[in-house]
Amino acid sequence: MKPLNYLNSYPQAVQDKVSTLLNERRLANYLTNKYPNVHQINNNDLLREYVLDIKNRFLKKSAPLSQICFDNKIHVINNALGLHTYRSKVHGNKIKAKNDIKIASLFKATPEPFLQMIAVHELAHLKEKEHNKAFYQLCQHMMSDYHQVEFDLRVYLLECEHHGDPYL
Repeated sequence: MKPLNYLNSYPQAVQDKVSTLLNERRLANYLTNKYPNVHQINNNDLLREYVLDIKNRFLKKSAPLSQICFDNKIHVINNALGLHTYRSKVHGNKIKAKNDIKIASLFKATPEPFLQMIAVHELAHLKEKEHNKAFYQLCQHMMSDYHQVEFDLRVYLLECEHHGDPYL
């Protein structure tokens, strides 16, 4: 069996339990029972609306977002699930800052909490650039069960890697 790449930082007891469920092919049932429905946010316009709604509820005074889209290349190239990029452009004697959020296309057909967790994570980078205590507190403020959904998302990625996507 492949290593549990997405759970390396979790206690060994947790890894062992997930490994057992994975080997017994019970992980897909755990996921589909806990998260039975796949969201319908499957294009960039709907994603933009979804992310901006979260931003407007929790980060009204943060920097504006220029681009919000699904990206087919993220997971493969960067081994990431989403990206927040900040870029500066010079216009004459002014510098314009642009913030973009790109989310791996894999999240077009997943349960909504997984998409929300990635969106919240990338939005938190508007205020906190580093993954520090303040960053995770902000994530939890925007999504109270952030840590549990992040764990379940890691479990989902393991299931996809070992046995395929349980939602397809």
